[in-house]
Amino acid sequence: MWKLIRLEWKKNNIKKYLMSAAILIALLAFFMFAQCYLVIANDADTGVPDSAPGMGNMAVQIELFTNLSFLVFTAVMLSSFIIAAFHDKTENLMFSYPIRRQKILISQMLAVWIFCLVMLICAKLAIYTFLIASAGRKADFPLGYDMGQVSFYIQLILKSVLTVTLGFIPLYIGRIMNSSKAAIISSFLLFTIMNGTVGDFSLRSNTVLPLALFTISLLCAFLTVCRIEKKDIN
Repeated sequence: MWKLIRLEWKKNNIKKYLMSAAILIALLAFFMFAQCYLVIANDADTGVPDSAPGMGNMAVQIELFTNLSFLVFTAVMLSSFIIAAFHDKTENLMFSYPIRRQKILISQMLAVWIFCLVMLICAKLAIYTFLIASAGRKADFPLGYDMGQVSFYIQLILKSVLTVTLGFIPLYIGRIMNSSKAAIISSFLLFTIMNGTVGDFSLRSNTVLPLALFTISLLCAFLTVCRIEKKDIN
């Protein structure tokens, strides 16, 4: 399996995605720095930091923007690795190899999942560290996190796993509709659902919804793989 994953990285020119992820991380880090230290969030009339309800510290904002960015990034990569290959019929070449088609598809999904998970964790750690290193400046928002606690890293990893795994829902939608655009658009809609508010109730702080979506994501991954033989015949 590991050889197939490495083959997928090589075939799809993973260096291109590595460069794109690095640029994305740099842009997010600069935006978070500006939000925290360059008073771009201050109201022009009052000078008071203006933020959405529940986003009064940097930890919440970092999680929000990194998760959104890499959920879409994951959907884009899955679209390129899998959906576009089916749409362009280039996947037929891979299926001509003496390897089970399900194994090939699983290796493609894992290639994207592993890469995006590592990049998302690196992005969060880089931004969290960058803001702490800049803590000598006057901050508009409290940081709201402590990198000296083990629980910080456990939550970071768990949230990153959840975010990247959610990419299997847009993948399944994109495969059904045979459209990369549908996969990418559905990733935006999925994130909107996760972070929506109904009156004073915020879905972001709800613990049941992420668990439900995580279960649905695994189900979508299973359906994408188990039905590959039938889908290919049709």
